[in-house]
Amino acid sequence: MALGRMKQKDWYKVLGAKPSDSPAELKRKYQKLALLYHPDKQEADVPAGEVEERVQRFIEIDQAWKILGNEETKKEYDLQQREDNLTKEWPLHEQIYLEDMSWNEDEQLYSLSCRCGGNYSIFKNETKDVSLVCCDTCSLVIEILQ
Repeated sequence: MALGRMKQKDWYKVLGAKPSDSPAELKRKYQKLALLYHPDKQEADVPAGEVEERVQRFIEIDQAWKILGNEETKKEYDLQQREDNLTKEWPLHEQIYLEDMSWNEDEQLYSLSCRCGGNYSIFKNETKDVSLVCCDTCSLVIEILQ
């Protein structure tokens, strides 16, 4: 399930959760909200407009759980959130192709010197999941192009 680059909802906020919550805690928060907003659990005398709002809220809660309740999609979502936050907070120094970085076979690590004297480093097993890499000594960031 690709999450895409579109600006999306904060699924943790939808569940009233934090990224640091355990899977069990996320599930507990989801179940509590799902029971509260489930269409079958609504009072019969609720105005039609409010019923529609509650159904939409239930759909949103369900969508949040589909992403955060699955280890794979949660990891992808968390990485994307981290990347989005980095691009807001840290200056993007330049875009680099992976093959233009130095390769260390022993450590299975790509690296590139930063203008400050520090290094950008990324392990081979991270290259599929990560596209932004921070310098280890300053606030500059490079984007890895595949």
